[in-house]
Amino acid sequence: MKKLIYISAFLVLLGTAVSCDRNLDEINKDQSRINTPVASSLLLPVQYNMASVGYNRANDFTFDLMQVSLDFPNEGNSLSRYYITENTGSGFWNNSYRWLKQVDDLKKAAIDEGDKNYEAIALVLNAWIYSNLTDTYGDIPFSEALKLDEGILQPKFDRQKDIYVKLLDDLKTANSLFITNKVLTGNDLFYKAESDANGITNWKKFCNSLSLRLLTRILSKNGEVNVHARIQEIIGNPTVYPIFQSNADGAKLDISGVSPLMPPIARPQDFTTGRAASEFFVSTLKNNNDPRLAMFFSQAKDLNNVNIGYKGAPSGYPFGTTFDYQPSNLNQNLAKAPLKILMYPYAELQFILSELAFKGIIQGSAQTYYENGVKAAIEQWGAVVPANYFSNSNVAYQPNMERIMLQKYVALFFVDQQQWFEKRRTGFPVLPDNGGLLNGGAMPKRLMYPPNPKVLNTANYQAAVQQMGGDDVNVRMWWNK
Repeated sequence: MKKLIYISAFLVLLGTAVSCDRNLDEINKDQSRINTPVASSLLLPVQYNMASVGYNRANDFTFDLMQVSLDFPNEGNSLSRYYITENTGSGFWNNSYRWLKQVDDLKKAAIDEGDKNYEAIALVLNAWIYSNLTDTYGDIPFSEALKLDEGILQPKFDRQKDIYVKLLDDLKTANSLFITNKVLTGNDLFYKAESDANGITNWKKFCNSLSLRLLTRILSKNGEVNVHARIQEIIGNPTVYPIFQSNADGAKLDISGVSPLMPPIARPQDFTTGRAASEFFVSTLKNNNDPRLAMFFSQAKDLNNVNIGYKGAPSGYPFGTTFDYQPSNLNQNLAKAPLKILMYPYAELQFILSELAFKGIIQGSAQTYYENGVKAAIEQWGAVVPANYFSNSNVAYQPNMERIMLQKYVALFFVDQQQWFEKRRTGFPVLPDNGGLLNGGAMPKRLMYPPNPKVLNTANYQAAVQQMGGDDVNVRMWWNK
């Protein structure tokens, strides 16, 4: 696993000598902490670090499960063979809760300062991070989490349904809080809302587009939750509920390579060492005549080190397989600055709208939304859509979920764990079992809880396991297909 490189958000404050007449309360204060933080000081560290967590999560986890890349050569247990332990998600769990605490501090500071925009931003960030956590594990600490100051050391695990309902309510609240004719008092890495007049409007678009992501994920639970009605409320009133309208609106972080905006992977060679591109993902792009092939991959080589075009290795290949070629690898430029970390691209929203139109939940042309998504996914990488692209039978719109979701899968390249979540929700894309997969060839439906809650919050962990029906990768969570 590649190591996430953190950039410190705060200066270390040097303590002074303590005189004998200082009282114990003053002595026991942590002099390295900002005891009364202001909202403007709290946003950037969350943005950079959680964007980096998502980038690394795609690289270290999603790529392997979703046949984008694989450990190569590999004859043992590996993630690309569906070998998962309780430690597989430990870093993700710990980092998410670490930065959720700062989001909570941001919200409290914003309320104290009467800053509605920072309060709304905190609600959006909270929903973004928590939704990824619950979609990874199922039931998680939520309503009682982050309350150490209130004496809650062992928070209960909330049910996923209850978490979703609260996050969706929070996003609706956030939408109502944004004041779009004001700028932020501090810097903003996502939308430059401190200087761009459209910055807060783009935050509002992120808010409502995130609502549509979560609502689409729980489409099967319409009835338990008013999913269709909420979707129609958002789509039917774009003035009140604006959503992404172009690639410029999508949630992303530009990594310049100038400190502190450094790439999450410190050494680009670590990005390609001991791995190969997966045959499924390479073949999908080759069949599409995709203009991003060279952006995403290196060429394969024969045993004489001669380029033979783009050719991946089959994920989960049978043990004992020998190769007469060196497979394509991922392009090291994907780990070098300048680069964009994608949190929620406009293309993803277009595929959401295509699915909703295809299923008759909203008005509009499923084909138009689909084609918009395909084009946006290419253009967000700086590539040009070929003039005849949709005349290719592998790309042309077909009124079925398999075609929509295959192209959504490609569009979600490098977007944290979204490929995996959508595969679990819909069953698409159909990934091949090449003969060496573990877990009976079944895609894991969740991750096991990491060691920390088992050891430090045992009673509530055990209650969560009982209410979910177990703690293994095949346990079906609330919305899972």
